Amino acid sequence: MTGENNKAYMTRALQLARKGLYTTDPNPRVGCVLVKAGEIIGEGWHERAGNPHAEIIALEQAGREALNATAFVTLEPCCHTGRTGPCVEALIDAGVSRLVCSTIDPNPLVSGEGLRRLKEAGIIIENGLLEDLAASLNPGYLMRMKHGRPFIRSKLAVSLDGRTALASGESQWITGEDSRADVHNWRARSSAVVTGIGTVLKDDPSLNARLIDLSENVLQPLRIIIDSHLQTPDSAKVIDLPGDTIVFTKQSTLSNAQSKAKVLRDKGVMIEGVSGVEQCDLRQVIERLGELEINEVWIEAGAQLNGALLESGLIDELVIYVAPHLLGTDSYGMFSIEPLASLEQRIQVTYQDISRIGEDIRIIACLAE
Repeated sequence: MTGENNKAYMTRALQLARKGLYTTDPNPRVGCVLVKAGEIIGEGWHERAGNPHAEIIALEQAGREALNATAFVTLEPCCHTGRTGPCVEALIDAGVSRLVCSTIDPNPLVSGEGLRRLKEAGIIIENGLLEDLAASLNPGYLMRMKHGRPFIRSKLAVSLDGRTALASGESQWITGEDSRADVHNWRARSSAVVTGIGTVLKDDPSLNARLIDLSENVLQPLRIIIDSHLQTPDSAKVIDLPGDTIVFTKQSTLSNAQSKAKVLRDKGVMIEGVSGVEQCDLRQVIERLGELEINEVWIEAGAQLNGALLESGLIDELVIYVAPHLLGTDSYGMFSIEPLASLEQRIQVTYQDISRIGEDIRIIACLAE
C-alpha cells in the first residue's frame, strides 16, 4: 500500500469524521475506513455521544472481511468503557492486522494506551498521517483534554475600516446574508455561544443556530451570558427560546440579588456565580465551561468583552467578516483594550484562511501562543 494510497484512505476517513461536525458533542469527531487488498470494505463515523464509535460501525460493515485488514482512524481508538465499549478490543477481536492513526487521543483515559494495547496484540501501528487536518476537526476536544478548557473563537463583523457599529450603536446589518448564514454554521458546530450583557440589552439576540440545509440532529449550542450585575431581562429572546441558557454573574451580585435570580431560574435559566471585583473573572468562567465538557466556544460580543478576553489571553482564534464599506472614525472598534505604549506590545496573529463569502471577506486568524 503506497503512501499516496494511505493519504487517500485517511482523507476519506477525515471526510467521514466531518459528518459529525454538528452532532458529536462532547465527544470528538472521528472517522474510520477499513481497507483490504486495495478495496474499502467498511467505513464509519461517530454521530452522537452514546452511539457506536466509528471503528465499530466500520467493523460491522466489513464483517469477517475485517480479518487482516488495515484500519485508517482519525483519532486513537479508545481503550476504556464509557457510554460504549472499548474500540481497541473490537479491532483486536476482528483480526485487524494494521492500524494507521492521525492523532493520539490526549484523554487521560487513552493517551497512547490504545495504540500500546494494539501493538501488544501484534497489530502494526503507524501514527501521525494527516495529523494537522485531523486536529483541525477537534480543536476544542484536544484543548479541553490537554488544558481543561474549551477552544475559543471570537466572531467579529466589521467594515473595511475595522468598525463594528455606528456611534449611535446601529450595527444591523454590517455584513451580507451569506456571511450571516456562515455564522450559523459556526454556531452549529460550537458547544456554546457566549455574549455579554451589553449585547443582550442592545440587540436582544437569539444566539441559536438556524440552518435550513442541515438535519434536525444538529445540537443547539448552549447559550451563555456574561452578566456581572445580573441585568438580564426575563423577556430576553435568549431565555425564551428552546435550549439551555447559563448566566454567569459575580458571586457578590448573586448574594444580593436573590429575587432577580429566582425570576430567571423560574424561566429555566441556570445561574453560576464566579469571583470578580468589577466584572466576572473570565478565567473562572472558562474553567467552568471546561468542567461542563464544553469543547468549542463561539463568542459574539462587543468591544468590551472581546477586549477583556483578548487581554486575558483567552481567545484562540478570530473569525472576522469584513464588509466592503466604510463607517468612519466615530464608530465602534473591535476591541476595548488598554493603550499600547509601543509596537512591541502589539498582539500578534497568524492568518489561517482568507475567503470570499458573498460580497464580504472572511479572515480566520489564530492568536500567537
